[in-house]
Amino acid sequence: MNHFEPFAGRIGRTLADSTPWWPTPVHPKPDAPNIVVILIDDLGFSHFNCFGSDLVTPNIDALASGGLRYTNFHVTPLCSPTRAALLTGRNHHTVGMRGISNWSSGFPSMRGQVSNHAATMAEVLRDGGYTTFAVGKWHLVAMDNASSAGPFDQWPLQRGFDRYYGFLDGETDQFAPDLVYDNHRVEPPATAANGYHLSEDLVDHAIEFIHDSKSIRPDRPFFTYLAFGATHAPHQAPAEYLARHRGRYDDGWDEARERWFARQKELGIVPAQTELSPRNDGVEPWESLPQNQQRLACRLQEAFAAFLEHTDAQIGRLVDDLEVLGELDNTLILLMSDNGASQEGGPFGILHEMKYFNFILESPDEAVKRLEDIGGPSSHSNYPWGWAQAGNTPFKWYKQNTHEGGVHVPLIAHWPRRIAARGQLRHQFHYVTDIAPTVFEAAGVSLPEVYRGYEQIPIAGASLAYTFDQADVPSQKTTQYFEMMGHRAMYHDGWKAVTRHAAGTPFDDDRWELYHVQEDPSECHDLAATRSAKLAELIELWWREAEEYGVLPLDDRGIELFGARFRDNAPHPPSRHYTYWPPINPVPPQAAAAIGGRSWDLEARINRPAGAQGVVLATGTENAGLSFFLEGDRLVFDYNIFNEYHVLISNEEVPTGPSVVGVRFRRGKNDADVTLVLNGKDVGSLHLPFLMRIISSIGMSIGRDHGSPVSTMYRGEFAFEGTLERVDIQLVATNSEEAGEQRVVSDREGMARQ
Repeated sequence: MNHFEPFAGRIGRTLADSTPWWPTPVHPKPDAPNIVVILIDDLGFSHFNCFGSDLVTPNIDALASGGLRYTNFHVTPLCSPTRAALLTGRNHHTVGMRGISNWSSGFPSMRGQVSNHAATMAEVLRDGGYTTFAVGKWHLVAMDNASSAGPFDQWPLQRGFDRYYGFLDGETDQFAPDLVYDNHRVEPPATAANGYHLSEDLVDHAIEFIHDSKSIRPDRPFFTYLAFGATHAPHQAPAEYLARHRGRYDDGWDEARERWFARQKELGIVPAQTELSPRNDGVEPWESLPQNQQRLACRLQEAFAAFLEHTDAQIGRLVDDLEVLGELDNTLILLMSDNGASQEGGPFGILHEMKYFNFILESPDEAVKRLEDIGGPSSHSNYPWGWAQAGNTPFKWYKQNTHEGGVHVPLIAHWPRRIAARGQLRHQFHYVTDIAPTVFEAAGVSLPEVYRGYEQIPIAGASLAYTFDQADVPSQKTTQYFEMMGHRAMYHDGWKAVTRHAAGTPFDDDRWELYHVQEDPSECHDLAATRSAKLAELIELWWREAEEYGVLPLDDRGIELFGARFRDNAPHPPSRHYTYWPPINPVPPQAAAAIGGRSWDLEARINRPAGAQGVVLATGTENAGLSFFLEGDRLVFDYNIFNEYHVLISNEEVPTGPSVVGVRFRRGKNDADVTLVLNGKDVGSLHLPFLMRIISSIGMSIGRDHGSPVSTMYRGEFAFEGTLERVDIQLVATNSEEAGEQRVVSDREGMARQ
């Protein structure tokens, strides 16, 4: 017979005249290190204590003391693009991730998933004999495909990871997360009341995966990609961590920036000639702020700092475990942030970040009424611009922007067996695409030209390994473009051209700035007027790089791309009619019927014994959402507008036996009207003063309320006690809503983008 598998032995008629042969398993080189890449979310250049702040990060500082700090490391200005570049070693536009994976623009640069022509680190390492684990935030699958229906081809296990535990979207509630284990959704093992926090759970699973591997196959090195939800909003931490930070930031962001900047100079994190950039537009002097604004800002910063300290403690647990296993000495740990500090808290900071995405500026006088909730399960907070800029000290601007505040982040490398230097600094310019080639060189593997039938895009990065032993060697990374929603920059040989784009304006009208960042790293002295030839050279280079790496067409759309899901493809049918058949796992927001900001009808077929109650449909969390349920033999609709509960109870009881119950929801301009329907009859109406367009990062659940309860009228999941046969949702598009799907949100630049 034909042997489709290789066989180098001999097959005779009997065992006596045959020679057995066993294939040699793929195995890395004998001294191949374990690889641990730790990614923290929305963390600024100065936030680690060892990069200048006075925040509490002793375990991270210990890694820095035992390894190297890279002071000139850069990323993209947003999370999914950085993750795509990190895991592939290619530029983010090239692999289809111009922006976050929730978007798909119809062009190759923005598909919402990583091209199969760009094998991930996990795919290459696994084929080289590594076992591979991903834990935490993924955000690299088109979110239409993130439900339990799949397709699963871009989930972690299909992109090279043997095991996975975490969440697929860009953020989740830290006390009641939307969790995926390998290829299926699971419930959190405990609740906030029982002491649960996601960061602890993630590290528990990372340790479990490593123990499983090293206990049975100690010969195999592992690759662990640990991507915390921290310190992305919501800023949530255990109460004891919050308590430790009370009053620590009462002197305000101006004093903090000055203090952190002075310490950066003392540590050598920034060159001696560096200047502290001026306050960003919209950041007011601390002393000029009203008392309530200061109180709110301090409490929001305390929540962030507590969240970071708690994350640091979990990193310490992992490092300690590696030491107990005897693996720390030969483990390359790379610790970094995905972009600069977030501007999404607005000028005042915000108790509920979803208000920001609904274009609501929450006033400090309003927010301080719930000051004690900040950082706990009943908040979804983010800090104000002033604290974000402090986190980006000494730079200006933020996440989303291509100025240094958005793209210049800390990087720590720790590998005791290989990196002899302890506590040293490295100042060479490097970029996130350089991580993959560094890992490949350390592991002794190489990217194949063809992977599973896909011709591979060449690596765009350059390994950092040459810096492990040499502090002052010239950088091997001399050129890098940047682009995000129209913001652009070009770095080349110590010079940088950069423009901050106003959404909706012609790109030719953008004003380019020029900085000699080798001498002026904080971009304080714009040389565009005096070095026009250099500026023109860099702009022309940007266009060449944009052409080569697939950046074009320039596209400044952002938040409105969330509405681009209606492309007449599953899971969004042309009829915009959705039928859900219980039992069904929770459906993530972008795969579910898009009821936020729209008119819709809901119809549910139920059969209930006497007294049966429970949730028919819920979406969101205790901080924002809606729930339709039966309680006390009545239909109830609870519209939770950022903890303001608007409750409608039916004026008739629901009979026992079969019934058809429903909701008719009609959008106004910024308000809505809701009507309860029982067996074809209207049984109550309510006017809602505000319409939530983006409700939550926690999606829709049928027959129960997954996660933290949307309504205060029940506890826990409040699962429906009768038979819920099916739930039908019909989106009802008025003319104004149809136009709204195509309309650019007018306030993007002023509030949503800054």
